[in-house]
Amino acid sequence: MRFYLDHAATTPLRPEAREAWLAASDVVGNASSTHGAGQDARRLLEDARESIAAVLGCDPIEVVLTSGGTESINTALVGLWRSRPEGTDAVVLPDGEHHATMDTAAALAADGARIRAVPISTTGGIVLDEFRAALGGAALATAIVANNEVGTINDVAAIAAASAGAEVPLHLDAVAALGHVPLSFRDLRADAGGGVGLVALSVAGHKIGAPVGVGALVVARTARMAPLLHGGAQQRGLRAGTQDVPGAAAFAAALVAAEAERKTEAARLRALRDRLIDGVRAEVPAARLLGDPVDRLPGNAHLLFPGAVGESLLFLLDVAGVAASTGSACQAGVAEPSHVVMAMGGSEQDARSVLRFTLGRTSTDADVDAVLGAIADAYSRASGSRSGSRS
Repeated sequence: MRFYLDHAATTPLRPEAREAWLAASDVVGNASSTHGAGQDARRLLEDARESIAAVLGCDPIEVVLTSGGTESINTALVGLWRSRPEGTDAVVLPDGEHHATMDTAAALAADGARIRAVPISTTGGIVLDEFRAALGGAALATAIVANNEVGTINDVAAIAAASAGAEVPLHLDAVAALGHVPLSFRDLRADAGGGVGLVALSVAGHKIGAPVGVGALVVARTARMAPLLHGGAQQRGLRAGTQDVPGAAAFAAALVAAEAERKTEAARLRALRDRLIDGVRAEVPAARLLGDPVDRLPGNAHLLFPGAVGESLLFLLDVAGVAASTGSACQAGVAEPSHVVMAMGGSEQDARSVLRFTLGRTSTDADVDAVLGAIADAYSRASGSRSGSRS
């Protein structure tokens, strides 16, 4: 039997999303065509866009549909960089961001950008004073709403306000936060005074039960952003190409369902998560929770196992039927220490000795039981002794 505790990597397809995708896939027509079939597809597409906008707190025209989080992040950062005010060349980049952000920033550095690194705290949160200090005269800034590895939730209202005060365009990576914390693009902009500041927000569908391959970038009406893809004039000219109507319909269905249950599901996942954390620490007293103990994603349990190699723990748990991860799935198969743990002040050894358990809609007590039944033996074997585990 398999026990899946890697929902941060991807989560099972929701029935609502599957049904919406199948229904929309029966509609033949390009949503950009003017004939009746095309307009039927267009209506489905725009209905989906309206539903997505309602949940994300923005106008439908501000929703740019993409292939997922990586494309959304690349489009935002590259687009803002190419449209930067004359005389600006600095990009404000907190440590510990997702690799989609870090690697895009590295590409911008090759294009002449000066990266202003902002430290994160020992619990994984962006240091606000340092973020504010880095904004002066910057071309753009980016920040993650909730860290995808350790689960720490940032004070994005303060981050948006700081960016607005400095008149620096801000992009928020909300991929890990979607479906777990309240998100309102409109409210964040209004609270920060509107105008320049928060202008873009990235999300991905497969994190909430939509199919892999669909996401969105919310782009403010007033944003100056060059397109990453060139071709047709779809989606305000920001994302050329024939639009994926079934994908949009499935994404909208999953997002509406996730939002409807967000509060009750968050409470349920917190209870499961806390039972898992307490149980692991009882089985392996040496284990330490990383990330903010309070302001963290409800389904995230990120633990350090001193003296053990995370990859070994991962393999041993997998043999026992438990699926977890050592960090971002985008780095899967690459034996690298966690850059997030090292940015939090951990050693390279610490960064190689972590596991991330993430719970989701299909998680139950049986998943937690499976971890607790396997972790002590896995730790003793991965660390080469039983000194840190319960006897």
